[in-house]
Amino acid sequence: MSTATQVWKKWQGQTVDGKFQLLHELGGSDHSIVFLTERPGREPRRAAIKLIPVAGRDDDAQLAHWAAAAMLDHRHLIRLYESGRCQLDGGEYLYVVMDYAEEDLSQILPQRPLTPEETADVIQPTSEVLAYLHQMGFVHGRLKPSNVLAVDNRLRVSADGLCRKGERAGSRRLTVFDAPEVPGAGLLPEADVWSLGVLLVSTLTQYPPDFTNSSPPQAIVPETVPEPFRGIARRCLAIDPHQRCNLREIQSTLDAQAPPATPEPGQKIEAQADKKPSRRSALVIAAVVVALLAVLGVRAILAHRPAVPAAQTTQPASETTSEPPSSPPPFAEPPNQPQGTVAGKVLRQVVPNVPQGARNTITGKVKVNVEVSVDPAGKVSEVRLTLRGPSAYFARLAQESARQWTFTPAQVDGRAVASRWRLRYQFGRAGTQVFPAEMRP
Repeated sequence: MSTATQVWKKWQGQTVDGKFQLLHELGGSDHSIVFLTERPGREPRRAAIKLIPVAGRDDDAQLAHWAAAAMLDHRHLIRLYESGRCQLDGGEYLYVVMDYAEEDLSQILPQRPLTPEETADVIQPTSEVLAYLHQMGFVHGRLKPSNVLAVDNRLRVSADGLCRKGERAGSRRLTVFDAPEVPGAGLLPEADVWSLGVLLVSTLTQYPPDFTNSSPPQAIVPETVPEPFRGIARRCLAIDPHQRCNLREIQSTLDAQAPPATPEPGQKIEAQADKKPSRRSALVIAAVVVALLAVLGVRAILAHRPAVPAAQTTQPASETTSEPPSSPPPFAEPPNQPQGTVAGKVLRQVVPNVPQGARNTITGKVKVNVEVSVDPAGKVSEVRLTLRGPSAYFARLAQESARQWTFTPAQVDGRAVASRWRLRYQFGRAGTQVFPAEMRP
């Protein structure tokens, strides 16, 4: 962790521009930090505030970009509300207040790839918002999984880094999501199409595409990517930007694959010549969690998870010594145990003690996954965070509590052995739930 980030984290509790209190840190880098805040007297009340150090001559241009982006209006675009300058600890910073996103696509892909159906319901709205931006004279320029987010059960694409067509990428580090012509030609709509192709491959395989050793290198779309996505990705990833497919073609191809809407009992289908068929799909925000939620007739892949059965729930508390629920939650994976194996059991659960003030900042659920290695004595020997969630604060609480759990060890042929467990934490205003599941042996 850099010195700058350590300093910025200490700002919790301070107020920006006399209006926005920094409630708790949501994430950051060497160049910026994001806090949860509130917009007094306005809706939505909860928001995210991003702060970046004043850099010099580009500051006015950055503020102008944010002001222009705040005028945009698309249902799949993060909304920007206010921006300006402020001082914190004697330093000058730029800030922008925007929609608070519960989660993003980069939190899912390390756990599992999306299904083709889910991928369509990420790529379709993303291509729609890109087409809107291009029509309004903007290029996204930073399309990648961490910038595909969920806000109030709807997929939204980030808006705080938008550029005007033809702008240079500046000094930021370029990645595989940046088209090869960006260093010379700047940011153009065709560069967003390239990024969309990389995103498509990443959602289906968990990784960006590899490249050939030829000159220039060609993107390799894996044979495992099914059609029509393989054809779309290959055209998006053409080295010559003029040979890339356009966003309208992508939307038409995906629309052709969508199943017709099925009415609920007693529901009428509205017949309109210009109305697209509605799409309902599973928008999954945590690994191996699949929840069907109809949001304005569109599948909400990134934002909602199913209601879960009763599990260990705390008031601001402590620990319990009961075993986990006899019926695991629907997303628990049944262990694949060899013959002669006896599963371990939870001996002691330690649930985070979350202050009421911190719980009051939660909307819905904050979800964190922790995997623990358990030694043959039943003690936790290693803790690994596999789903951080939107808040470093709650992720830290989950890790600290996981270290204190104890287990009745698993047995193989009558001998105690090491095992591995996944602990799924759900923090809410009313309390905290934890769902344990043994992964192996």
